[in-house]
Amino acid sequence: MASLTLKGITKRFGKIVALSGVDLHVEDGQFCVLLGPSGCGKSTLLNIIAGLILQDEGSVLLDGQSVDRLAPRDRDVAMVFQSYALYPHMKVAQNLGFGLRMRGVPKQSIRERVLEAARLLGIEDLLDRKPGDLSGGQRQRVAMGRAMVRRPRVFLLDEPLSNLDARLRAGVRLELKQLHRQIKSTIIYVTHDQVEAMTLGDQVVVMRHGKIHQIGRPETIYERPADTFVATFIGSPEMNLYRGRLLRKDDRLHFQGPGFSLDLRGLQINLEESEVEVGIRPEDIGIGQGGTTILQAKVEMISNVGSEKYIHAHLGQGTLTVRAPKEAAFQPGQIIPLTIDPHRVHIFHEGRRI
Repeated sequence: MASLTLKGITKRFGKIVALSGVDLHVEDGQFCVLLGPSGCGKSTLLNIIAGLILQDEGSVLLDGQSVDRLAPRDRDVAMVFQSYALYPHMKVAQNLGFGLRMRGVPKQSIRERVLEAARLLGIEDLLDRKPGDLSGGQRQRVAMGRAMVRRPRVFLLDEPLSNLDARLRAGVRLELKQLHRQIKSTIIYVTHDQVEAMTLGDQVVVMRHGKIHQIGRPETIYERPADTFVATFIGSPEMNLYRGRLLRKDDRLHFQGPGFSLDLRGLQINLEESEVEVGIRPEDIGIGQGGTTILQAKVEMISNVGSEKYIHAHLGQGTLTVRAPKEAAFQPGQIIPLTIDPHRVHIFHEGRRI
């Protein structure tokens, strides 16, 4: 296995800047997820690591050694594509061992490695079948197995679960996490799905417009987003975000939002009379009296997702989403009291967290 370091990676396609000065370090054995919307540059970055695309500036290092001058086959990395890229005319065992045969590995060694990977992935009974006879989840395991038999220094996975249905995707996510614990490999995983990123990654890299916005553990990125993009991109439903001003009233700090005022007592922020944005997660809003700050919201609609409900309401001149227990019974048009702990509020100035 190997650590991965990216230094100042920049890539342009004509006038379009796909990546701009990307710096990243992934420890040996870490599961790192590149997360962002379509077109943010995450797949381009993966292809640069693999050597399939050459960067315009910057350097790729494995274990501290530059691999910029090495061809893809000499970088000792293995890539799993979104389409799986299996050979339809070959049986599973032949697909698994194909890369090793191309490298001249002895037949006995190929057979041993194929069986080892098949056992680890639970596909021993599929070795004599062809890809056309397999389900999407089984094809995904074969694609992973083909990469595993090479025993590469780094695994590169480009949205490998996007072709699976939601139920199967959840099961394969769990299998991938368990597999990583067993093989302890360095994995770089690309996805636009925040659930995949938060459940799989030891480290999550949030990208947008070819730049990294935040790097950190999943819980850190969720609880302390670096800016308003990360705050609203991570979390479902997304964070409630309001633009307004910080004011001092009755010797207490207040946020004056669009048609409502939020008491921020206890917070020490030296930005009085400044324009800021305040973010509140739906689960950090209490329903009923008894909290620090009480607001009045008008119920517009209720989304019932089974285990819980989401109340969509009007707050002042804006909208608000609140998570509620499944037993909650509210009607559209009803006025409900809400409580908010100031210490659970996220405050951003000029787009950055303060």
